[in-house]
Amino acid sequence: MPESAPKTAELYRMVMPDHLCPFGLKSKDLLEREGYQVEDHHLTSREETDAFMREHGVETTPQTFIGGERIGGYDDLRVHFGKDAPQDRQGDTSYRPVIAIFSVALLMALGLSWASFGDIATLRAAEWFIAVSMCFLAVQKLQDVESFSTMFLNYDLLARRWVPYGYVYPYGEAFAGILMVAGALTWLSAPVALVIGSIGAVSVFKAVYVDRRELKCACVGGNSNVPLGFVSLTENLMMIVMGIWMPIRVYLLG
Repeated sequence: MPESAPKTAELYRMVMPDHLCPFGLKSKDLLEREGYQVEDHHLTSREETDAFMREHGVETTPQTFIGGERIGGYDDLRVHFGKDAPQDRQGDTSYRPVIAIFSVALLMALGLSWASFGDIATLRAAEWFIAVSMCFLAVQKLQDVESFSTMFLNYDLLARRWVPYGYVYPYGEAFAGILMVAGALTWLSAPVALVIGSIGAVSVFKAVYVDRRELKCACVGGNSNVPLGFVSLTENLMMIVMGIWMPIRVYLLG
């Protein structure tokens, strides 16, 4: 039987002395990984690029054509190959950031336990898991404190009465988490974790399970698509547990 004709695609991307379009490179790589032979057309000047965009009625490059049909830019290409949802579904719920945070935090905790004690099944590993998770979640919020505080105001009871609390919260979470990783200043880190965790847990429980409101969770930052509920409640319950346990640990184990 004759071999099937190879799949081909035409790619137009900016390749200039002072600018190499990263999305053009990503488009070429994606096409090749999908089994396409790429006819790689370089747009080597601003004038050439502008002329191409006018000819095809587009505002951006790169542009990919498959079978004579224009697919579009890199994001459109990902949608075409089923890598991403269409633009009108980009706001759909995604737990990927949460899964990534807790998975990496767990692996780090197990690694720290192995390095310190030669064993992963230790009490300290569980403590590190919660403390590192707190730090990661705080970093997500600190990337854009303004957006976080805005989303946080939708449901946090204290922030609604005292707006600056929405800006203080992620710093408090990071501060408590770092001290708990180090096992230092428990007299300070435990109360901070207990207070912000308790207020957060009550706020989430009221908003979700009492008022039955459907809101986005600010736990992984102000631009997340995670619904308010189990994840945020878990975050706050972890802080409550650590706020109670760490002083007990110091008393029992020194």
